[in-house]
Amino acid sequence: MRRPGFPGAVSLALPAAVFAAYWPALRGGLVWDDDAHVTRPDLRSLHGLWRIWFEPGATQQYYPALHSAFWAEHRLWGDSVLGYHLANVLLHLAAVLLLYRVLRRLAVPGALFAASVFALHPVCVESVAWISEQKNTLSTVFYLAAGLAYLRFDEGRRARWYALGIGLFGLALLCKSVTATLPAALLVVLWWKRGRLSLRGDALPLAPWFCLSVAAGAMTAWVERTFIGANGAAFRLGVAERTLVAGRAVWFYLGKILWPAGFVFNYPRWSIDAHAPWQYLFPASAAIALVALYTARGRSRGPLAAALLFIGTLFPALGFIDVYPFVFSYVADHFQYLAAAGMIAAVSAGLALGAARVAPTARSACIVAAACGLAALAVLTWRQCGNYRDLETFYRSILERNPSSWLAHDNLGVELVRKGQVGEATGHFREAMRLNPDYPEAFNDYGNVLARQGRWKEAAQAYGGALRARPSFAAAEKNWGTAMDDAGHFHEAELHFRNAIGMLPGYAEAHYGLANALANSGRIAEAEAEYRESLRLEPDYPEARANLGLALAQQGRWDDALSQIAEAIRLRPGYAEAHAYSGLALAGAGRLKEAVAEYREALRIDPNNGDVHYQLGLALGKLGFTAEAEAELDAARARPSR
Repeated sequence: MRRPGFPGAVSLALPAAVFAAYWPALRGGLVWDDDAHVTRPDLRSLHGLWRIWFEPGATQQYYPALHSAFWAEHRLWGDSVLGYHLANVLLHLAAVLLLYRVLRRLAVPGALFAASVFALHPVCVESVAWISEQKNTLSTVFYLAAGLAYLRFDEGRRARWYALGIGLFGLALLCKSVTATLPAALLVVLWWKRGRLSLRGDALPLAPWFCLSVAAGAMTAWVERTFIGANGAAFRLGVAERTLVAGRAVWFYLGKILWPAGFVFNYPRWSIDAHAPWQYLFPASAAIALVALYTARGRSRGPLAAALLFIGTLFPALGFIDVYPFVFSYVADHFQYLAAAGMIAAVSAGLALGAARVAPTARSACIVAAACGLAALAVLTWRQCGNYRDLETFYRSILERNPSSWLAHDNLGVELVRKGQVGEATGHFREAMRLNPDYPEAFNDYGNVLARQGRWKEAAQAYGGALRARPSFAAAEKNWGTAMDDAGHFHEAELHFRNAIGMLPGYAEAHYGLANALANSGRIAEAEAEYRESLRLEPDYPEARANLGLALAQQGRWDDALSQIAEAIRLRPGYAEAHAYSGLALAGAGRLKEAVAEYREALRIDPNNGDVHYQLGLALGKLGFTAEAEAELDAARARPSR
């Protein structure tokens, strides 16, 4: 039997088309929560890999196979964002090839066209251009490979294909638990092919697969509630409300496949009202459509099988299971990446069957129409990928289509602050708070801006608003403590840092902030203990290393101080404050020439630090360089202290 590979020309043309369509994304940066998926510094070691597998909560979601892939990718290309984008496009292409092979094995008409549509359809952009959604592309590769292996097993009942299939299925689940729908999908496919199912031949072999599905689903639900925050008022929906969400979502997702327009990363969140009769039209019409397809199964089982596959694959994202993104929207394009493949195959099969019935002279017109359709999809994908160029472009593209996205307003504000555009950022924070007064991150981010401006009282009010919205918001307590420390209210700062540690034991940044407040209060020995605790929790923490060195220097422990400060500089080359602290320690130890060199290095990196100019002036004076000392002291007087 001829192996179902791509025709020669297509095997070159389709990847080229995919890379052309996704070219803007390949040049893009990190967006949304990408930084939580690309392996963090504390997870990049072999011990970090162990934590990925055996410490739930070490990564954003418990998908250890996915995060192991990210871990390996970081070993290959480090922080190069291009590498991650290339990997995602290549995984998408692998999923396209596997989809084609599955469809050919099942003798589905229009397999090549279906694979090409899936490759270029803009509904896939969110999953391919967004690095975090490598969980979609990688899990789909394992999902389709597992399905293909099981179909091979079903043909000859050879144990090796079964073992390979269940192994690949396990890997798919460990990348994304939405793949738990595979055993049910296989039963639907087998029913479609044969018109019947048997308990012994069909259901029993898949029983272990269903057990894995249930376990993976339960684990994901627990992680979503425990570590991600899929709980609270936003998730208090009854059965009626969840049914309304599901019915509307099915039609929404189908519409995006059939009419690929109006894509937005963050869609408006629907207002669900169980007392509004019109909202029941969505689930009712979906139920009627299923009944009609069931009634027509005698003529063709294909449409019913396609509908069952589509709805069944979407089920984990239809509202019956709580996932954190429901806080801001009940639908997202990446929720249907896997489901879209099946529906695209079904629609393509229908078009292929229709084209086969036309006169031979019209078939060339059908080929031209198909090529034009694919070209149009590629252009739409290319345009959609442009939104992923950088964070500001990304968030502005969301607000262009969904101005009510409080999440995009807040995140755009954070990005604008990073760029120094504080005035515009403040407007976005205020709009986020207006749109959603219960969103604590916006209050926290607004408080950070006010604190940077020295508006301590207003900052405290903003942090208080964040904690009213989420009483366990440790980051807001920590930031409030930092603001009070900067304002000189050291006792109040200490209270906030201790509150943050109480909310989140093991919070290294809160221990570091507490250490600073204690040091500023003159309680150096206590500060040392807190610096050491923050370093126990996060050994590669350059600020904690440098400040521990300063605390040790203040106690006259010069060698220990210099060792800690040198480690801080190793962790962060070009760390001006650490060089200044090294100068203080060296001066205290009587090594004035070396101290001068460190002060000069600190000023080379940061020429406007008045404190360092002052210390350099003192050191030069002690060495007898009077004129240079006077110049440095004059420079110190001309610049503010820090």
